[in-house]
Amino acid sequence: MNQTADLIIIGAGVVGAMTAWRARHSGLRIVVIEQANDVSMGSTKANSGIIHGGYAEKSGLRGKLCYPGRLMYPELERALNFGFRTTGSMILAFSEDEAHGLEAILAQGRQNGVDDLELLTREQVMAMESEVNPAVSAALWCRGAGIASPYELTIALMEQAVEAGVRFFPSTKVKAIDPDGGTDGGIRVTCEQGVSNQTVEFTAGHLVNAAGAGSGVVSAMLDDGDVRLTFRKGEYLLFRKGSGERINAVLFQMPTALGKGILVTSTVHGNLMIGPDAQNDTDPEDTATDVSSLATIFREAMRSVPRIDPAHLIRTFSGVRAIDASGDFVIKPSSKHPRIIHAAGIQSPGLTAAPAIAELVQQQLNDAGLPVSCSWVDAPRRPIYGPRNVPTPELKERIALPKGNPERIVCRCEQVSEAEILDAMQRSLPVTSPDAVKRRTRAGMGWCQGQFCRPRVVEYLRDHALEAPGGILETEDVAHSGISRVRGDEFKKAIRELG
Repeated sequence: MNQTADLIIIGAGVVGAMTAWRARHSGLRIVVIEQANDVSMGSTKANSGIIHGGYAEKSGLRGKLCYPGRLMYPELERALNFGFRTTGSMILAFSEDEAHGLEAILAQGRQNGVDDLELLTREQVMAMESEVNPAVSAALWCRGAGIASPYELTIALMEQAVEAGVRFFPSTKVKAIDPDGGTDGGIRVTCEQGVSNQTVEFTAGHLVNAAGAGSGVVSAMLDDGDVRLTFRKGEYLLFRKGSGERINAVLFQMPTALGKGILVTSTVHGNLMIGPDAQNDTDPEDTATDVSSLATIFREAMRSVPRIDPAHLIRTFSGVRAIDASGDFVIKPSSKHPRIIHAAGIQSPGLTAAPAIAELVQQQLNDAGLPVSCSWVDAPRRPIYGPRNVPTPELKERIALPKGNPERIVCRCEQVSEAEILDAMQRSLPVTSPDAVKRRTRAGMGWCQGQFCRPRVVEYLRDHALEAPGGILETEDVAHSGISRVRGDEFKKAIRELG
């Protein structure tokens, strides 16, 4: 099979999806290739979800693109209904030296153009965040920072892109790239697709390398030496829904050379989340968690917020960030092939900067001869689910409804109905695994972590997704993939033993 296009985008993380979304009404034939079975399966789905203020990065593209990207999020939320909230953020200081350090960060932020920064006294901090450690001496407050659901953003972007004509090819792994081997001297990309590893080829005049952890491999295929990656893993702890409601802002400690340090935040869904640490030179496929690292994260987080209940832990996870040797984002044409644009090394604050990264990629594609125009807003995307506040007596009745009734509750913890699951499956992106349902509807993200609802979700998938290539991909879910994740009972035991 050979597919021809004007633009190939490798990678369906937030940067690849944002690039496709911006270009969706350009009148171009656009193809997005993704080796995983769904969008947002790499670093996009496993990060803190923080929309940073834009004050911390000192130079380069990370410093240049963070703040402009942040400013685009309110309009993105109005267009896509993916889950974004402005909460503000604080960098907490616990000593005189740290308080002096806040002044330097404030000066850096103003140099970056950030205009909503303020130094707070201890009394101001405690008035705004009663759960913060009373030993705090000062904080740097950024009013416009916020939190988002990164995987729901990426799903929303690709939904609208595909609805506008972008072709999405999941489970498609790039094996070779010939920059001049396609029709009329186009770029030929050879891939293996699906469980049968069928060979497919794509040919286009231009290409964007947004392959995340695989972007260095793509660069090696081009033999241009432009992307040289190492990998840094960060582990997180996620607590039960509602546990984050007593935290108003994103709470940081003083940054270090390895990053922004351990943060304490609520997710957009009200879960308390703490992390990440920074483990350098890791395997890009290593997303395991370990008790020792998580215990260290927990102790450091308690420096910011002393009252964190380990009994409320529901999940541990980790994300791997691709770090280029330059220390910066790599967003530029290939040094050997000017019709190929790299968008690589997207470490923190990559989620925040993603809208501005896509804008820069668009400019570079235009400079390379591809007329990409930006389409910002269609009619607002209809969200898959809304508020869920079904009272207990009604919840029990709806759980007991027969299969096939759209009002039947499939996920007890998150109150997910059959109608919502069917809505997710009938949209423009293929949904072939329980995890794909989970990312769209939250079925399996509650207190029991899918013990109740997963069999129901699998049953529903079997009834409605048998036409999917390769069938239902049950074994590709994290819970059944062999990845080692610390369980809640293991973590609680370790914390008790540490005293």
